[in-house]
Amino acid sequence: MTNAEQISEVTTIGEGAMPFESHLQHIFLQQKAAFNANAYPSYDQRVRDLKSLKKAILSSKKTLLSALEKDFHYRSHDESLLGDIFSSLSSIDYTIKHLRRWMKPQKRHVGVVFQPAEAKVIYQPRGVVGIISPWNYPVFLTIGPLVAAIAAGNRAMIKVSEFTPHTNAVLTHLLADVFAADKVSVVQGETDIAQAFSSLPFDHLLFTGSTQVGRHVMKAAAENLVPVTLELGGKSPVIMDDEMPVDDAVSRFIYGKTMNAGQTCVAPDYIFCPKGRVDELVGAIEKQYNIMYPKHEGSSKRTRIINTRQYLRLKGYIDEAKSSGANVISLGGLPADDATCFMPLTLVTDTDPTMRVMREEIFGPILPIVGYDEIQDVIDAVNAGPRPLGLYIQSFNKAFQEKLLTQTHAGGVCINDAAFHVVVDDLPFGGIGESGMGSYHGIEGFRTFSHSKALLKRGRLFFSDMLFPPYGKKIHELFYRFFIS
Repeated sequence: MTNAEQISEVTTIGEGAMPFESHLQHIFLQQKAAFNANAYPSYDQRVRDLKSLKKAILSSKKTLLSALEKDFHYRSHDESLLGDIFSSLSSIDYTIKHLRRWMKPQKRHVGVVFQPAEAKVIYQPRGVVGIISPWNYPVFLTIGPLVAAIAAGNRAMIKVSEFTPHTNAVLTHLLADVFAADKVSVVQGETDIAQAFSSLPFDHLLFTGSTQVGRHVMKAAAENLVPVTLELGGKSPVIMDDEMPVDDAVSRFIYGKTMNAGQTCVAPDYIFCPKGRVDELVGAIEKQYNIMYPKHEGSSKRTRIINTRQYLRLKGYIDEAKSSGANVISLGGLPADDATCFMPLTLVTDTDPTMRVMREEIFGPILPIVGYDEIQDVIDAVNAGPRPLGLYIQSFNKAFQEKLLTQTHAGGVCINDAAFHVVVDDLPFGGIGESGMGSYHGIEGFRTFSHSKALLKRGRLFFSDMLFPPYGKKIHELFYRFFIS
């Protein structure tokens, strides 16, 4: 199949004579047959694929930046370079550097009872994997899982978000230039296609998106007993201690919140601050925000909320909080703009737990601040809710750090930083409970998309038959005496 034919096939799902369910099934079976014909791609082949992918991303860099800008109606090119392009290239480079070691069978111990023998774990490709990527980082959250899938030797079908059509078009052409349709295929479409995609009998399915949609994906996958990795979200708190210099704390978490206008799954969702320091914290955030985003530059070069639906959702949080007695502080001197979906960082104090801004994942530039008296109250509050995707400790006190590390659960933790553990290639990324299931990145990504096949190998010598029936022999008595007493 030529590249042009592949692109045509990908982009016409649901538009031509063939029903989209049949079209998806056709692509899946095509990939399945190709995998069965080459069920263990060589190291050299995998590296060639990854290098070709990197070259294609670099060649398409300007086109991707332009497409991302169009999909967001403006998105900072710097944020696209850092959040989508750099992170994708870094993942490829790291994987190429370490892949040979990851692929090597891992020796395991064999107890004396089973000697002579050797034991190994062989990392075998799963087969055809499904990847459902979101709209907030549509390049990185497509390429990142794909890199892991290719490294592990798989074929991949990718369902991209309908909210980023311009970026999807570039990714579709980019991937078609690198891979045949029976190795990597991109499908586009609305909810009905996403549902049909989730119902395919993949060998593994990775979904990145909301917890609500994640439940539907897992339910659909369960019909075929497809193993899933769910990268979800939730309310990731920042916890500041009473001794932390407030300017230091703000400098460590603010970019994790403002990047991509807060539309990041690991962005700080709210802050626990000692009650007596809330006003000081508000002032420090405002000061730092004004330095990072000066008023005189205007809003024309600020990343927007992705669409009107998401913008109105966020505006509804603010309106409800304000009408319920919260103090709402819009920063930067530039008002929100309904027409362009621009929203500045907005602080919310004097909250209560019933407000939507305190109950639902924000996923935007709104930052509630909650005052606390005792750190145990914070621990109890975090543990009473769903386990967050990230937890961000702002403290130089090792005892404070250790208390929070050991007494709370979260998918990942940053100490004196926020959100950027997600781009450290050698750290696993994933949630826990309602914030996700499973992990990927680095070696964890390779293993997520591999089957860990156990191998016990024996040679000519074989002594285990001495324990075979009939029971009651002297060897049984000796065995029980030494090993079961």
